Amino acid sequence: MEERDILKIVKEDILRLLAEEAGNKSPLKFVKLEIQASSSLMSEAIKELDEENLIQVGQDSVALTKQGQNRASSILEKHLTIERYLEKTRSKGEAHEAAQVLEHYISQEVIDNIKELSTLGKKGIPLTEFKFNTEGIITDIKPPDFRLFERLISMGIVPGGRIKITNRIGHTTIATVNRVFAIGEDVAQGIEVLEYERT
Repeated sequence: MEERDILKIVKEDILRLLAEEAGNKSPLKFVKLEIQASSSLMSEAIKELDEENLIQVGQDSVALTKQGQNRASSILEKHLTIERYLEKTRSKGEAHEAAQVLEHYISQEVIDNIKELSTLGKKGIPLTEFKFNTEGIITDIKPPDFRLFERLISMGIVPGGRIKITNRIGHTTIATVNRVFAIGEDVAQGIEVLEYERT
């Protein structure tokens, strides 16, 4: 991951954290403790957020500006939508941790799909059992470890995202919206999918 991408994530984490705090304000020490990033990256993120008029930095505190509140509340809403959805199949802590990763990678279209999936009450089936050449919506991702979860997310394989199996030889090859990936059967078993129904 490039440094600009990491910086973007740190900035979004700061905004979300402040949106969760009473009065949209927090001691700078607490923000630095909660956002686990190097001090140079934190300094750069805070400097850029201040220059973009999204936060106001005091002597020992940081607060959202009016413009920052708007941006932060959309990040927080995205986070909470993902977290509530994942709590159906995970513990609260696991759902929160997964939402902290997902919130940086998914589009509004995917968030809308997650909201729709929340109302369906249907459970997906493993990708290994999904029909060949049929477009589906990912309902959940349960890889063997969290590092693999982060890797799948960075590849665009996210709950609410569209997916299509194009080949099943040794590995399951899947096509997301823009790219084609080959994944092993053990990983594909942990990806749950529902058939995508166009409205």
